[in-house]
Amino acid sequence: MKDTILILSGGMDSTTMLYEYKDRIAMAISFDYGANHNRREIKCASLHCERLGITHAVIPLDFMRRYFRSSLLDGAEAIPEGHYDDENMHSTVVPFRNGIMLAVAVGMAESNDLKNVMMANHGGDHTIYPDCRPEFVEAFDRAAEAGTFNGVRLLSPYCHMTKADIARRGKELGIDYSETWSCYKGEDVHCGRCGTCVERREALAEAGIEDTTEYAD
Repeated sequence: MKDTILILSGGMDSTTMLYEYKDRIAMAISFDYGANHNRREIKCASLHCERLGITHAVIPLDFMRRYFRSSLLDGAEAIPEGHYDDENMHSTVVPFRNGIMLAVAVGMAESNDLKNVMMANHGGDHTIYPDCRPEFVEAFDRAAEAGTFNGVRLLSPYCHMTKADIARRGKELGIDYSETWSCYKGEDVHCGRCGTCVERREALAEAGIEDTTEYAD
């Protein structure tokens, strides 16, 4: 039964979720909030939705670029390099980004009489991003159910998985991860050095997947 909206960035995690739960997903939503890499991500998201015959909506949130502070919104040169959980990666936080996106997705779910919203946060996100942590997911789930007539629920199937775990699942599903985007700099190819590139490389290696991503380094 197609009863779910997926928040789909076009990265490894949400693309894996798209394929794993394709029989439940009625619609996928991507958000263009002015980040350096949105254009590259959304192109990948559209490709996979078209391939699977899943409705794909792109929703602009351009006010975030104007009013929020984050290195993700300040151009490629502002993105720090290093491991994903390094202290300097905190500059990549876009304040309450997931909360804002989830609120829109819940409203769209209720408008379309769908029962669930699904997000692809994972265990590696918890160190840096408060709106990826289990306590946030649990609180937002309660708020969504209480605040909608049809009791929309928030699903987070990968919340306690590692990115390598997700990559292993994608390997079983036959996903070509070269058709996903991770790099926060959002240039022509992955930089290979920012936190998301390092995390991508490590996850693919740990999962035993040949990394065919084109890296600048």
